[in-house]
Amino acid sequence: MRKLRHLTNRHRAPSTNIALGLLLAFNAGAVNAGGFLVLHMYTSHMTGFASQLADALVLDNGTLLLNALGAILAFTAGAAVCAVMVNWGRQRRLHSVYALPLMLEALLMFPFGLMGAVTLSWNTPFAVPLTVLLLSFIMGLQNAVGSKTSGGSIRTTHMTGNITDLGMELGKMFFWKRSGHVAPMQVQHNWRRLRNSAGLVLMFVLGGLVGALGFKYVGFICVVPLAALLLALSVPPFLRDVPHTRELLALFGK
Repeated sequence: MRKLRHLTNRHRAPSTNIALGLLLAFNAGAVNAGGFLVLHMYTSHMTGFASQLADALVLDNGTLLLNALGAILAFTAGAAVCAVMVNWGRQRRLHSVYALPLMLEALLMFPFGLMGAVTLSWNTPFAVPLTVLLLSFIMGLQNAVGSKTSGGSIRTTHMTGNITDLGMELGKMFFWKRSGHVAPMQVQHNWRRLRNSAGLVLMFVLGGLVGALGFKYVGFICVVPLAALLLALSVPPFLRDVPHTRELLALFGK
């Protein structure tokens, strides 16, 4: 429990950043892949939704346009809420500065896991069920947490950047150049970046396997253990900031 508490502590270190990133990548992979089985869309894939937005405009397809717009707006709103919470916590030097958005994510995932089938029938103005907007919001919230804790170097809900970094470091590892009688010049690769990128991709894929199997054989309830993990990460530092709870409630109650 002590180690879990350190993962969301206000004071950051590269080791805690990557450890938290690995756990969040696993969570994102599980939610993303599992959600695809019931929603038929990847709710963290904003690149795809941005392309869908352009395609919808060209094809004059209003439904596709609304789908993409809803997911993008929900993801953006999640990232914005994370920024508000983190900056509010930083101003007050809270221990739970990074735990607060993860706690919110957990609290949103619990009802999704317990009554997700019900929310599939809740329509929205964006021609998608409320579940799509909820998961996109959650993914935006989580991705911003990883970015905030690591200064933008760790992203946990999409793997494009991580796979690009992995490919570049592998390229450096096997690169050499010869010119006449000059000795081969080896390009130095970054072991830490290679290891971190590979770890994030691996955890995302493992999470995807767990999420897909869970949704296929267990159903929405498989999200509850994931939410419980996020709660375990966020509650310990939050309890140290209990005296500020009234201020936090006032912030979101206005």
